Amino acid sequence: MDSLTPLFSRWRLIVLACLLPLLWLLIDVAFNRLGANPIQALHIRLGDWTLRFLCITLAVTPVQTVTNWRGLADYRQLFGLYTFFYGSLHLGVYLLVDHMLVWGNIGMDILQSSYIWFGLLAYLVLFLLAITTSKFAKKRMGKSWKKLHRYIYLASIAAVLHYFWQLKGNLSQPVFYALLIFLLLSFRVLVWFKDKAFRRLMIPKPRQ
Repeated sequence: MDSLTPLFSRWRLIVLACLLPLLWLLIDVAFNRLGANPIQALHIRLGDWTLRFLCITLAVTPVQTVTNWRGLADYRQLFGLYTFFYGSLHLGVYLLVDHMLVWGNIGMDILQSSYIWFGLLAYLVLFLLAITTSKFAKKRMGKSWKKLHRYIYLASIAAVLHYFWQLKGNLSQPVFYALLIFLLLSFRVLVWFKDKAFRRLMIPKPRQ
């Protein structure tokens, strides 16, 4: 029991740390510190944190591979769920605050704004991954579970395109996230080619 106490304490600490961006945002809302366009600021701040947690989730495997430290693996699922959480808040602000659930205006906006399609695609993938994170779902889906959760790569690309296309003017933030996700995905491609080459070397050659 005593050995489990540090683990639970660490979990509580990480859970609370992941909620700090939301607390910070709520304080800014309460003190009216979101600037001249508070709705846009809400969109951007929540979208930023969705992308940040998405990058943190994708960074777990490269960090483990480079450092041989497996401690982060226990929290990958948690980071993924927080990605979905902040993505849901981002979507909620769009539906409830920006458009007040006026579905006619929402439908028209979706048809006229192509960048929203990428956001919806990213959110749909995150939703599917979130509802299949349990051990029961993993056991029930078998090999399909791993294939489904690889779609996080598609979600990351769609999320960056969503962010990139909706901004006008300063594009430094979406360019930064695009480069970061490119590096994280490129690392996986390189590891895949390396493993493939290693497996090929391990296959015994027939004698002449």
